[in-house]
Amino acid sequence: MDLVQAALLLFMVIDPLGNVPLFVSALKEVPAARQRFVIARELLIALAIMLAVLFVGQPAMAYLGLSQAALGIAGGLVLFLIGLRMIFPVHGGVFGDDEDAGGEPLVVPLAVPLVAGPSAMATLMLLAGRDPGRIGTWTASLILAWLVSAAILLASPWIARVLGRRMLAASERLVGMLLVAVSVQQFLDGLMPLLRGG
Repeated sequence: MDLVQAALLLFMVIDPLGNVPLFVSALKEVPAARQRFVIARELLIALAIMLAVLFVGQPAMAYLGLSQAALGIAGGLVLFLIGLRMIFPVHGGVFGDDEDAGGEPLVVPLAVPLVAGPSAMATLMLLAGRDPGRIGTWTASLILAWLVSAAILLASPWIARVLGRRMLAASERLVGMLLVAVSVQQFLDGLMPLLRGG
C-alpha cells in the first residue's frame, strides 16, 4: 500500500461527508461566530490523538492488556448512544447540555469518536503493525487524509445554511438511524473474535 492508497483508506474511515450532519447537530447551540473555531480545535485534537495512536497505540494497548475487539466494542457502544440521541433528541441538542463548556463540545463527540473514531484508530494501528518501517509514509497519509477531511468539516456551517433547519432535522434522524446500524455492526465486529475464541 502506497501513500495515496493509505490516505484514501483513512479518508474513507474518517468519513467527513457522513460526519457533516453530526457536526452541525453538535454545534447548533454554539454561536455562529465560534463554530469554525470549535471545529478547528476539535480537528486538531483529533489529529493529535490519531498521531499518538499511530506512534504508541500498539505498545499502549499491549501494556494495558486491551484488544482490538475491546476497542471495537467500546466504540460501538459510544456510537450507539450518540445515534439514539440523534433519533430521539433531548433538550439542549443531540449531545445534551454542557454548562461548564458553555454548550461547546470538547473532545467528545467531535474529536472522538467522530473524527478519531475506533475505526480510524484500528486502521492506524494496523498500518503501523504491518509495516513499522514505513511510519513516515503512514504519518504523511494520515495528515493528507486529515487535511481533506478538515476542509469538508470546516464547511459544515455553510452546508447547514444551504440545507436549512427542516432538512437538517430530517437528515439528523436519518444519520442517527445509520449510526445505530454502524454501531451495532462495529459492536458485532468486536464481538466475533471473542465468540470464535470461546
